[in-house]
Amino acid sequence: MARTRDRFDAIAREPGRIGSHRGPMRRGGGWVGLLLFVVGLAIITSVGLVVVDRIVRDTSPSGQGLDFDFPFLPDLGPSATPTPTEAPVVTNDPAQAVARGVRIMVMNGTPVAGLQNTVGDELATAGWPIGTRTTAGDRQVLDTVVYYVDPANADLARGLVEAIGAGEARAIAPNIYPDQDIVVVLGMDHPAVPQPEPSATEAAG
Repeated sequence: MARTRDRFDAIAREPGRIGSHRGPMRRGGGWVGLLLFVVGLAIITSVGLVVVDRIVRDTSPSGQGLDFDFPFLPDLGPSATPTPTEAPVVTNDPAQAVARGVRIMVMNGTPVAGLQNTVGDELATAGWPIGTRTTAGDRQVLDTVVYYVDPANADLARGLVEAIGAGEARAIAPNIYPDQDIVVVLGMDHPAVPQPEPSATEAAG
């Protein structure tokens, strides 16, 4: 039996949504989504490996990173190793001070009477060119310090610290002690200064 045509048969079919149903799927749409997913995964993986490799390089004692060889990852190279700090030069030879014409003054900053002469004699006997010996205005200086004016004589100042057995070497402006190259200021930490006896409470603790 022949089908009777009506007015709806004249409407052209259009792709897209038809009611609650989708129209025909475009060719290749699924492959585009899969490709984008793979590219995104590769980028995330690469970034993660680079970050982990850098962390391993920074924390490893040998400075080596991860053991992988992927052509798409950058070569970060070995991490820079810190430059070791050189130890300060110490000159214990008094003849070097004599050769340089260094003028050395010993100043007593402790309540021990005549300590400047005692230490001065010991240093002079060892060969150090000791000149002026005097007392400081403050007789309660806590720390022994060997001051030097010229940085070229810092090694001699450190040598004096070792010879005295106390203190440290420090730079000082030339106008503080005029006409002196090295000034030894003896403090309460000198071995010849009597130390206070600990109280009963401290001894019990």
